[in-house]
Amino acid sequence: MLSFSEKVRIILKRKNLTIKDLADLLNISSQNLSNKFSRNNFSEKDIKQITEALNCEYEIKIKVKDTAEEI
Repeated sequence: MLSFSEKVRIILKRKNLTIKDLADLLNISSQNLSNKFSRNNFSEKDIKQITEALNCEYEIKIKVKDTAEEI
């Protein structure tokens, strides 16, 4: 399973963008974003902002194993 960082790197490559380009779209420093990528440390808010900046959709599901309920 790919990490979020790896998935975003794939999308950036396909869109011919760099991490610096993404940082500019997010109005944050490229150093800050690079640090998040190296640690794969993204909050749900970060994920939402990144996916919106890249014109992508995302969803997070939690599935209760006992009942198969998705929350």
